[in-house]
Parts: sequence; structure tokens; C-alpha cells
Amino acid sequence: MRTTPKIKRVQLKVNPNKEPVLIGIVSSEPDYKLSLALNRKLKIALRLSTPLVTPDNSSREFTFSRFSDSSSTSGIIYDLIANRSGKTYLFKKLKNVDYIFQVHNHDNEDITDFYITMLRDTEYITAVFNLDSRLLKDKNLQFVTH
Repeated sequence: MRTTPKIKRVQLKVNPNKEPVLIGIVSSEPDYKLSLALNRKLKIALRLSTPLVTPDNSSREFTFSRFSDSSSTSGIIYDLIANRSGKTYLFKKLKNVDYIFQVHNHDNEDITDFYITMLRDTEYITAVFNLDSRLLKDKNLQFVTH
């Protein structure tokens, strides 16, 4: 006679923060140099990743460089995305912002202030802006916050 195994219940932690943290960075340095500075300051491992590709109305595609780190044991994912590709901007209203720093799967509500403080103390960074994705009305936002 066979007995059915006991059912084991597993509680999964559901992340209440669906929206990623978006931070605008102004820096005149190239993306690879900025990613190395962020790696040192934040103790993360940003590496060159697949670029962000966005379509244009005239059937052209633009590629924006992206550096990512998903090696965190807590599941946090970091992205550094260029806001400029040649003369085209990812977010046209943010022409003064050179890079978008993004944090996915965070558990802390006060994490935005922590990263803004850390980024302001990083060399090669001129200015840091908190970007609210609810107020940022741009068609390319869907490609960034997927």
C-alpha cells in the first residue's frame, strides 16, 4: 500500500515594491568608467550587459548601453543605462541626465535616499536626481522598467 507524501507549505516573500528605483546621474565620464566607480563605491558587480534597444516611429532602432548586476544573494538587480545614443535620448525630457541607475527587487522603502547619498559621494558624478516613474511620462519608460 502506498502512502501519499506530506505536503510541505513554503512561504514565499512577496516584494511589495513593484516599481524599481530610478535615479538620474549626470557624469561626463564614459559608461565603463562610471560603472567601475559604482562597483567600488556600492560594492556591486556591474558588467556590460545586452544593450537596451528601443524602436523609433520611423522604423529605426536605437541602442543604449547597459551595465547590469544580478549576482546579489538577496535578489536585488542593478542596472546602469545610458540616456544617450549618438544624438538620440532615451528620455527626451531628461536631456541633462547622462545615465539612469535602476534598482529592482528591493525590500526597503528608504533605499532611494541611501543610494542617492552614496551616488553623490562617488567620484565622476556631477549631480544625482530622484526620478519618479509615475511622474515621468515617456514612451520609453516601458523598456526600462520591464
